[in-house]
Amino acid sequence: MTLTNKVALITGGNGFLGQYFVTALKNAGATVVVTDRDNAEINLDVTSKSSITDAFEQAISKYGKVDIVINNAALDPKFDANAEQNAKLFENYPEELIKQSLDVNLLGYTLVAQEAIKRMLAQGSGNIINVSSIYGVVGPDQSIYPEGTQKPVDYFITKGGVVMLTKFLATTYGNKGIRVNTLTLGGVFKGHGKDFTDKYGARTPMGRMANPEEVGGPLVFLASDNSSYMTGANLIVDGGLTAW
Repeated sequence: MTLTNKVALITGGNGFLGQYFVTALKNAGATVVVTDRDNAEINLDVTSKSSITDAFEQAISKYGKVDIVINNAALDPKFDANAEQNAKLFENYPEELIKQSLDVNLLGYTLVAQEAIKRMLAQGSGNIINVSSIYGVVGPDQSIYPEGTQKPVDYFITKGGVVMLTKFLATTYGNKGIRVNTLTLGGVFKGHGKDFTDKYGARTPMGRMANPEEVGGPLVFLASDNSSYMTGANLIVDGGLTAW
């Protein structure tokens, strides 16, 4: 799977998963435009249309085109350890946190895709990959989280929206040479405690969380011509969790 001569722009490229995505894309031969809110090759705030437009203009001015866009910048809501237990439950979950997630995880993806589509229509081709989560496909097993807490609702409604954004774009622009797919990931290990990894692993046929190094290959597949007849698809990489 080669991405030689391809230019890929990724949002949230400095984040935990973003760094592994960037490495995989570069290893496949792509020129990668790393964007993030701060300290990136190009600074990009996905909640600002002007910032998004400016980032694309900079990338195209420097590299001449953008073949692939990876929508990756997102919030994964977590509570401070000192937050009130009561505020962690759906019935009391703060409105401002829901709005923040909607702005970044859903509106942000939509605005980036909007700018990408404009550029890709002009060049007659393109490939958009929206990174989502199994929690955009299935509901949570709240028992794997600490007692008195929940994986919050904003993560689910935004990640589910991403899957439908993909379907809208794929069916609307497939005849214009533009492919759009979702990469849906299960839990990826990031220093989680043994209690959580044991509970999560028990929910998967493979018995474990993903290693971070395992997320790049599926992304490169969707970015490459090996997936040339795929659009509107949701590639689920979850150790089999959603098979149950």
